Amino acid sequence: MTGPAGQLPLIDTYGRVHKDLRVSVTDRCNLRCTYCMPPDFSDWLPGDHLLSIDELMTVIEVAVDHGVTSVRLTGGEPLLRPDVVELVRRINAMPTPPRISLTSNGLRLVSMAQALADAGLERVNISLDTLDPERFTRLTFRDRLADVLAGIEAAKAANLRPVKVNTVLMRGINDDEAIPLLRHAIQHDWSLRFIEQMPLDAQGAWERSQMVTAAEIFALLSTEFSLVAAPGRGSAPAEEFTVDGGPATVGIIASVSKPFCAACDRIRLTADGQVRNCLFTADETDLRATLRDPSISEGDRRDRIASLIAGSVAAKLPGHGINDPSFIQPDRPMSAIGG
Repeated sequence: MTGPAGQLPLIDTYGRVHKDLRVSVTDRCNLRCTYCMPPDFSDWLPGDHLLSIDELMTVIEVAVDHGVTSVRLTGGEPLLRPDVVELVRRINAMPTPPRISLTSNGLRLVSMAQALADAGLERVNISLDTLDPERFTRLTFRDRLADVLAGIEAAKAANLRPVKVNTVLMRGINDDEAIPLLRHAIQHDWSLRFIEQMPLDAQGAWERSQMVTAAEIFALLSTEFSLVAAPGRGSAPAEEFTVDGGPATVGIIASVSKPFCAACDRIRLTADGQVRNCLFTADETDLRATLRDPSISEGDRRDRIASLIAGSVAAKLPGHGINDPSFIQPDRPMSAIGG
């Protein structure tokens, strides 16, 4: 079994073939969601640590040579990176381009959605935790709900479909919006997905007792809608359900209470050039030093990058261990890892 260029695929010791690369292009964000970072957060990565577009392309090209078929650009907020459209264009111009998606808070999509689509972006995931303007401001410390909603419409107009909208429900904060959000999603042709809150906040304030579990989300939605599990989940993180017989669906991502690690096919590249084989790992593999070593020829550089990525994948544990008493929250917050 080989990759598109005759290279060996990225397989770990548990037989999981890794085809999905999440690429963080910046750790900066123009919102301050309370479950992600404090409102005064300023512990950003140094600018000279961030990979250049050429360095990002080197890693992406090596990964695609070894079987990666899907690349998602993440952050932070990836649309804050000035060259993100050019990055999409260059990925799409590869001889065997992967599918390209992007995770965003939606604030810049009104002005960028069409350019991204023209460059080769296929779809977007947009984070939105409430439909109430005042609540949105309390959660994000920015009065920008109207801009997010306009961004979603811009993504639809640019045919970046399905437009997946991701919602984190928090106990006593926005869990009363589960049903209104699904009603709104069906009415406006969103693909809504509810995500359990994960221990990846910058302030380390996550508490399991405050997490609304997947089972609770399903029970909440079932008080108004008929939900039937859809077949063919594969390696997708969301368990999808048809709503009232379809065609509308809703997804629930049970990262904590019902992990899907056994089917995980994802690896992550941080904006400063570290490979992570799991969102929750404490270990990283440095690619930046190899990318910037002037003594290495271009051919050897790519071979070394491939070896480093393969080594990281080979070391992947069977599961993330959140439910193990010895679990320690990663030092990096979600904004510095990439979704």
